Amino acid sequence: MYLFFGIFFLILLFFFCLNYWRRKKIIKKICCMSTEEKCCLLDELLEPFGFCYVASQDIFTSRIDAMQREFGYCALYDKAALSFHMVFDCLPVYFNYNGRTWLIELWKGQYGINTGGEIGVYYADHIIPETKWETTIFQCVEDKDMAGLSFNLFRKGMGIADVGARHWWLTAFSVGRFSNPEDLYMRASITFPHHEMAEAFAQGLVRTGYCPDDICISCHTVTFSFAKSFVKYGCLRRLRIRLVQCANRFWCRVYLSVTRPFCLSLDKILYLYYYLPFVFRKTLRIKKYKKIRRKRR
Repeated sequence: MYLFFGIFFLILLFFFCLNYWRRKKIIKKICCMSTEEKCCLLDELLEPFGFCYVASQDIFTSRIDAMQREFGYCALYDKAALSFHMVFDCLPVYFNYNGRTWLIELWKGQYGINTGGEIGVYYADHIIPETKWETTIFQCVEDKDMAGLSFNLFRKGMGIADVGARHWWLTAFSVGRFSNPEDLYMRASITFPHHEMAEAFAQGLVRTGYCPDDICISCHTVTFSFAKSFVKYGCLRRLRIRLVQCANRFWCRVYLSVTRPFCLSLDKILYLYYYLPFVFRKTLRIKKYKKIRRKRR
């Protein structure tokens, strides 16, 4: 018996030393890389997920050629998001323009271990009755219909992202940061091809519950704030949200603990890639969510 425990202890000691040596080697490898090398490597790793790294803000944002563009969007996906540890406020704005029904939706909240925000632009190729808006799968817009999207994302008054581009799905995610959706405030601007489309979108905002005085229209651009959701949840849903957020907070702490040798997400993610590859793949949980979308089509 004593021999068994002695051998077991030696095996544990061996693997502990081996793990310690491996961690030190990976840390040294990352520290020896230049910032340019690390950014290039990280963008290469993130490309299959549809994201790229923004070094100036230490955040991640979506690429125009992201694979998610193939899948479109539907209100049912928002309802399923909680099952994938995504807790967010959403603001879907439906409106009709030029023979089509359009959906421009904003999100802000917690995506697993990521705090972030999104704006997506989608359309149906004909007018959809209002009763079917929430069950229709809208297509992602083509290049010619992309809008000028921009938003500032704040957490408890502190800015964490400032992004803008002509896009179909503009996002910003800060890895390892925990937030409740009500902690976040988004100031968004959308520039449309025509003033009439901007007016139609503004009317859609009013239908969701916005006061006209809170919407600023300047030529083709609509600017507004997104601070709270107009959706009301029942007691069971609120309980599920609390449980999911407890898990998200726990995994944020685990992520920060495992990657504590580094400060920037650039280094932290590369460290996970070398040290725990399967955790690296789980960090961007949004891809898994998109796969579920594809199955539902």
